[in-house]
Amino acid sequence: MTVSGSVLDGRPLLTGAASGRLLVLDEPLSLWGGLDPESGVVVDRRHPQFGVNVGGRILAMPFGRGSSSASSVLAEAIRLATAPAGILLRRVDEIVVLGALVAAELYGVVCPVLVLVDTDYRELHTNADVEIHVDGRVIVRLVALG
Repeated sequence: MTVSGSVLDGRPLLTGAASGRLLVLDEPLSLWGGLDPESGVVVDRRHPQFGVNVGGRILAMPFGRGSSSASSVLAEAIRLATAPAGILLRRVDEIVVLGALVAAELYGVVCPVLVLVDTDYRELHTNADVEIHVDGRVIVRLVALG
């Protein structure tokens, strides 16, 4: 087994610490109608990751898609403990940040949200082990069997 890793400098939009397995979405996801907050499963049948559970994962997506209602879906998923442990974005998405911020204020549960520069974002791979630190550092460890 080989382990390699890198340290990325993220820009925190909502600070916090989290760790988990990375899930990189191929396309933006509309949380409103695209994520079931009760199960944490992607339910948008047109999304490439349809049927995948985001719960407890570090979720990487370019940005969210859809209306301001998406923030309430994220907040509800956080309340129900079915949300991602943390979110990495390629560009700022105010709706995603709002949902995480509301959950932090109302429920005391922080789902950190960070933006990565494009070159770092493109290096992310599903199933890497990721740690998000409160200072914005993102530690990515790739594990290769062999």
